[in-house]
Amino acid sequence: MTEYLLRFVVGGLIVSVFSILGDMLRPKSFAGLLGAAPSVALATLSIAVVQHGRSYVAAESWTMIYGALALACYSLGVCQLLMRFRLSALPATIVAFAVWLLVAFGLLAGFGGAA
Repeated sequence: MTEYLLRFVVGGLIVSVFSILGDMLRPKSFAGLLGAAPSVALATLSIAVVQHGRSYVAAESWTMIYGALALACYSLGVCQLLMRFRLSALPATIVAFAVWLLVAFGLLAGFGGAA
């Protein structure tokens, strides 16, 4: 119960700080970039440092980086399938999801993941 309360408080504080920062920056499109994902990742890593130590968090941070790279490939794939090949949204996202899986698990298999 204490762990969940700690996650709630730390996550809420970090999300609030990133939201304020995003609101202060121009253009306003930065607010979305600085919203939930980076702040939740930082909160999760902060709690993991306390619970598991630095080496565990280092390995976990690499898996977050692999996921971010896979998401970038997914996003580029969806854009290309929608704009260049004129696919509708559902087939484009299904095909691009396969790309995301290949990239994410390929990076994990190739470079390693959590220790």
